[in-house]
Amino acid sequence: DNKKKTDQPSKSSFWGLLIWFLIVWFIISSLFSYFEERTRVTIPYSVFKEEIRKGNIESVTITGNRINGNFRTEYKSPVEPFPAESSSAEPSPQSEQPPAQTYEMFTTVKPDVDDPELLQLFDQHGVVVNVEPEEQPWFLNILIYLLPWILIIGFFIYTGKKAGEQMKNMGGGGPGVFGVGQSRAKRYHRSITNITFKDVAGLENAKQDLTEIIEYLKNPRRFARLGATVPKGILLLGPPGCGKTLLARATAGEANIPFFSISGSEFVEMFVGVGASRVRDMFLNAKREAPSIIFIDEIDSIGRTRGSGYGGGHDEREQTLNQILSEMDGFEPHQSVVVMAATNRPDVLDPALTRPGRFDRHITIELPKKQARSRILEIHMRDVPLAMDVDVERLAARTVGFSGADLKNLVNEAALLAGRKNKQQVDSSDFEEARDKVLLGAEREELLNDDEKSLVAFHEAGHALLAKLIPGADPLQKVTIIPRGSALGATEQIPEIDRHNYSRSYLLDLIAVRLGGRASEQLIFGDVSNGAAADLKQVTQIAKKMICQWGMSERVGPISYQGEEHMFLGQEVVEQKDFSEYTARIIDEEIYRLVSESEQRASDLIKENRQKLEVIAEALIKNETLSNDDIDRLLDGLNSNHSS
Repeated sequence: DNKKKTDQPSKSSFWGLLIWFLIVWFIISSLFSYFEERTRVTIPYSVFKEEIRKGNIESVTITGNRINGNFRTEYKSPVEPFPAESSSAEPSPQSEQPPAQTYEMFTTVKPDVDDPELLQLFDQHGVVVNVEPEEQPWFLNILIYLLPWILIIGFFIYTGKKAGEQMKNMGGGGPGVFGVGQSRAKRYHRSITNITFKDVAGLENAKQDLTEIIEYLKNPRRFARLGATVPKGILLLGPPGCGKTLLARATAGEANIPFFSISGSEFVEMFVGVGASRVRDMFLNAKREAPSIIFIDEIDSIGRTRGSGYGGGHDEREQTLNQILSEMDGFEPHQSVVVMAATNRPDVLDPALTRPGRFDRHITIELPKKQARSRILEIHMRDVPLAMDVDVERLAARTVGFSGADLKNLVNEAALLAGRKNKQQVDSSDFEEARDKVLLGAEREELLNDDEKSLVAFHEAGHALLAKLIPGADPLQKVTIIPRGSALGATEQIPEIDRHNYSRSYLLDLIAVRLGGRASEQLIFGDVSNGAAADLKQVTQIAKKMICQWGMSERVGPISYQGEEHMFLGQEVVEQKDFSEYTARIIDEEIYRLVSESEQRASDLIKENRQKLEVIAEALIKNETLSNDDIDRLLDGLNSNHSS
């Protein structure tokens, strides 16, 4: 505060002196112009030519149409008599006219017409003629040349000041136009963030590793006496939405030490060298406040393999990466600074970044399992009034493959749906509808005609029937023909357990169930539609992985034929295959054979159980949605009729 008080008068005095200087300079310039004009008389052009003929003009300076010059002898201006007060009044004999004023210089304006006589007069009377280009007034020249620079400098000062204020509020960077290369990292204190490890469900191993790092930074002697050194870098790996950034926020809440957070994209801008400068400034600030933690989110935006893609080894992104590598290697033992980073693309990171000595510890964060999903749902439901029929365990079992972000969105969608219906509590039907909305999209407004409705009903009935007939298929949960998103209908199956390994028999059962809808259409209508497009895409991808990656083909054998993945596009590059055209042909034939055999299996089961298919389809046309219990009752009733 004392520094601000002392700085304020100095700034005010500076601007005050500047204003007084400009005022004094303007007054002096005005007085100089005034006295100069007092010694110069403005005469008509005709009087000017008459004075030349008299030989009273010594020299002239022509600037455009304006002519300035000097008289040989002093020029007396004509005296105008006093105006009469009235026409009958006579001038008083005592009244005297003012004395005539004499001038040594003059100015006149040449008319915009050719006057060849003027040059002859100059020659005849020995007038010295000077010609100068027409110039604008001095103050206008100053305004034209200086105003743009004043505006540009003022703009940079203003924007730099605003940016500096924002960076101060965020805890990083500095003010002024020269702060462009300073760090944009946000500094967090324990009092700023209220998220701790208690708010992170599951991820016990990851939390244990991070707790160990925090304890080392707080009490390094405990580990140093055993010869241990703190890891320089911790890399959080995992799919989007699995909780990497949340875990970093919880670390900031748990650690009672300075925590700097920044996104990888904030390092690189259009100015060359800005990223490297920001890296240096960020690490310098962290070292000053050691022990501290730096968190870089989405590090793959600057940490991609060098020398790949466009730009070679000299673009701004690679310079930023080189600076990060240099800073991490430059740590000294007494500087306890740990770098945390998160990415969902570890395959594209530069090997120099992930080697031991830089990011020593890699923490893999997977999608939550059933127990973790249940705890995540409980955390997000803390502020949601729940009805008695909400079963968190059942909801967790029905959200296989959901990430933490998906579960949070599910709870929020259920609360929004309940609010739309003006409910006081969120019940199980709201969560059911929210789950369908998250997975399939919102219900579509348009209605299907009778033909389309019948086609979709038999298609979904084919999926549902095979899910009931094939022993190894995932249990059936629900089937509906209500259009949602881009789908006209859906058949929902929920695995009983979270699967980590997939056997060949399980995958073949999965393919057969996916082809059940197409087989049903072909049996009932004698034709197929584009409704099976998503099924065919999924079936082809599964078959391709079975053949090329998982060695589930006797003809191809236990060999991996996975194409190289493009690190920027995130997809396979067709041109860069590591196998011959002959092998590619065998792979295509095996994929076709596997899918064709599964389709034939599905068709045979559908034909053998056509009556069951028709019963399920008719119930779908009537009710639009059937649960697993509804389908069991339909099939049990059909079996009892046959037995009787």
